[in-house]
Amino acid sequence: MAQSDDLAFFQHLARAGSLTATARTLGLSLSAVSKRLKQLEARLGVSLASRTTRRLTLTPEGERYLVRGAAILEELGELEEALGAQRAELSGPLRINATFGFGRRHVAPLLSDFCARHPGVEASLELSNFPMMPGEQGVDIAVRVGRLPDSRLMARLILANRRVPCAAPAYVARMRRLDAPADLALHPCLVLRENDSDFAVWRFQRRGGDGEEQAVKVSGPLASNDGEVIVRMALDGHGVMLRSQWDVHEHLAAGRLVELLPGWQGVRADFHAIYRQRRHVPARIRTFVDHLANGMEGRVAIPDNRHFPSDTTSTS
Repeated sequence: MAQSDDLAFFQHLARAGSLTATARTLGLSLSAVSKRLKQLEARLGVSLASRTTRRLTLTPEGERYLVRGAAILEELGELEEALGAQRAELSGPLRINATFGFGRRHVAPLLSDFCARHPGVEASLELSNFPMMPGEQGVDIAVRVGRLPDSRLMARLILANRRVPCAAPAYVARMRRLDAPADLALHPCLVLRENDSDFAVWRFQRRGGDGEEQAVKVSGPLASNDGEVIVRMALDGHGVMLRSQWDVHEHLAAGRLVELLPGWQGVRADFHAIYRQRRHVPARIRTFVDHLANGMEGRVAIPDNRHFPSDTTSTS
């Protein structure tokens, strides 16, 4: 059996985390997976993993084989892709990670369209509350919001976005006066509960002028760990929320929500598609990033925000 096949098999094994999961992924029997791992270890003369049917733990030799093997397979894939660059078809695996709300609303339909155009691509979209980084668990592209944590990554801006303070017209009609962010202390605020804190901190910058910034602690009787629930509560008139423009722009345009604090603006929360920097980025990755960036145009009506404060830094 070709050594590259063994490298690919071990990548599947390490990613799945158990013999049982590997057998299910590869469509093999559990005994066949176990036998193949034993044959690989016998050929190499080292133990690569301690295992049960439910869990697999790599040895130091296994970790080295995994990391170096991934690099070799990547080099091989890049070589084959470069040699076949004249082919019109894109092919190969493409694994994308994004947050739940943005992933469902925007990444999923754009990925569906991309796969219809390029049926040779084997795509997987994984949604999570805590986005993974490119390279983690085989992720090729991560769609991230906010600050970019690693300058060694390539990044493509796919959506300029900001957060908007807003409420339903029914609440606005009866609300107390709201002239500055500090006045939010007098209002029930709908808090997106992402940790154990009893309050949230909302950040604003004055429009025009000297760009004065204010951060205010907010709280209220209603909270959730899900953004869609917060939007529903706001639409029902329960108070003020701070949500991203991409999430509420249709409600604002239809008059179901009203933007508040006209003299102030929420901070930016831009979306980037990030991927690993390398000599040759596979065409399927480059093409899908282009597809994301181009496809987002027109999906979200964002006002001119060139003067908004930014929570992001781009490496691209």
